[in-house]
Amino acid sequence: MTPVANGRDMARRALACLDLTDLSDACTFEAAGAIVTRARTPFGPVAAVCLWPQYVSMAAERLRDTGIAVATVINFPRGDEDIERVVEDTREALRDGADEIDLVVPWRALRRGDESVVRDMVSAARNCIPPGHRLKAILETGELVQPELIARASDIAIAAGAHFLKTSTGKTAISATPEAARVMLGRIKASGGPVGFKASGGVRTLDDAAIYLGLADEIMGLGWATPATFRFGASGLLDALVEALASAA
Repeated sequence: MTPVANGRDMARRALACLDLTDLSDACTFEAAGAIVTRARTPFGPVAAVCLWPQYVSMAAERLRDTGIAVATVINFPRGDEDIERVVEDTREALRDGADEIDLVVPWRALRRGDESVVRDMVSAARNCIPPGHRLKAILETGELVQPELIARASDIAIAAGAHFLKTSTGKTAISATPEAARVMLGRIKASGGPVGFKASGGVRTLDDAAIYLGLADEIMGLGWATPATFRFGASGLLDALVEALASAA
């Protein structure tokens, strides 16, 4: 296979696994609507759009029957410890039409050794999730730092019922890294369960995407990384993927 073909195939894989995201502080209704429009590209749809909760109902209406999921964020970006608020916000987002909930776990509690808060929050949110919907646990790996702590956060979230492990909010100095991804994918594999992985924050180019898809292929096996098990959370990545696909057409 030629390098161009390799790049094209990688771009197609990444596009299908993309959660097209706008979680900027300046995001408006119009900007969120633009994300929804861009989710359907000449080269196929992205997996989901990920927007602030106030834009979920709009996105759900516009994307009905397209196969593109609507994701939103809860406890974002701080990762506070108010479980009751997390449950309330999760239920509201689901009522508004969210298909996927990206929940920031209380990573500060884990750093100080309080695992129960993380476990209880993920479990409480998971209990709200109906069949056919997904809960993604955002571990904020750039703040956990140590591989042992990232592994422990992964194990707790998996045991509490998370459908996906997600690296980060993209709001901290360190977001997704291949090192953290390797640890998380390793714990997913060790669990033996149907748990997915999402790299979020700092994934901007086709080369960036290829690193994470390559890790998934290496650790989980060829064919594992599909939209059902693997995602990228990004905004700028879409332009890079569309450009790569257009130039190879």
